[in-house]
Amino acid sequence: MTSETTTPSAAQARRGRRPSGGKDQLLETAVGEFIDRGYDATSMEDLSRAAGITKSSFYHHFAGKEALLRAALERAVHGLFGVLDLPAAQSGSPTERLRTIVAEQVRVLMAELPYVTLLLRVRGNTETERWALERRRAYDAAITTLVREAVDAGEVRSDVDPALAARLLSGLVNSIVEWYRPGRAGTDTLPDDVVRAAFTGIVPAP
Repeated sequence: MTSETTTPSAAQARRGRRPSGGKDQLLETAVGEFIDRGYDATSMEDLSRAAGITKSSFYHHFAGKEALLRAALERAVHGLFGVLDLPAAQSGSPTERLRTIVAEQVRVLMAELPYVTLLLRVRGNTETERWALERRRAYDAAITTLVREAVDAGEVRSDVDPALAARLLSGLVNSIVEWYRPGRAGTDTLPDDVVRAAFTGIVPAP
């Protein structure tokens, strides 16, 4: 079945907007195409068609497809590591810092949804993707270290494996990309709700 006989995809909806061709708009368009088609399956012809400009105009802003991918992934990675640099993530008890990091990570995801979504979908097939995966591992390692500090401080159960706890926290936050959409009812308090679920639970103690 051809695309003309199916329900319009998100990519098709974006194509209908005819971006102005500015660098930020071109990057946004490319990210949408990478998410919908997959990076490997997306050509520069696809990108120029989606943006409504010629390939040469695209090359005026970006050297090629991997340069677009790098710019998109850098935006997501810088957002996440910016969370670790916040004063509230640097001081206070380990659990207070963890709470701050989880809430702010959710806020980054909400603000940079397509870019974080793309970051979570890379598989290491290119140099840029391998760089992004390495940065993700470094981020997870920082969270693991902080969970270990919380265990040592007696703020987290001693039978909790810090690496497992870090993966569970990341998994909880990262799963939001699958359903969160800006403006959806009930998401205004999402960062605080996620922190509450992660650190207090969703079932009351007996």
